[in-house]
Amino acid sequence: QIKPLSVAELENRMALGKDTTYVVNFWATWCSPCIEELPYFEALNAKYKEDKVEVLLISLDLQSKLESNVKPFLKRIPLKSEVFILNESNQQEFIEKISESWSGAIPATLFVKGAGKERKFYEREFKFEDLEDALISFRNK
Repeated sequence: QIKPLSVAELENRMALGKDTTYVVNFWATWCSPCIEELPYFEALNAKYKEDKVEVLLISLDLQSKLESNVKPFLKRIPLKSEVFILNESNQQEFIEKISESWSGAIPATLFVKGAGKERKFYEREFKFEDLEDALISFRNK
């Protein structure tokens, strides 16, 4: 199940989760490093599910590719984390809203806590150990 999501909807959701840490991964079906790291986000989600950590996977595939690319991909590689497709028309505006330091390259990951007030952004690929370390250090600061 994949749902469209705007940046405003994402921000609203994170603002409601006052005691939740969000790990928001931006990926696409055409991005090999993104696909390689998806299992690490799934493992993180499974390991920390009881610890008020939510992994949100946001596909940056074009809306027009939902039926032809994204849904078939999710049938081949079913994900347990929540999966969304970005519902924004202006990509540059969306990128700046997520992080001013983001060049737009993916994979990219945003850690958020404190009802969206505390943020840490990474424009890089993760292995599981690095991802877990980043989560732990973010939660403990």
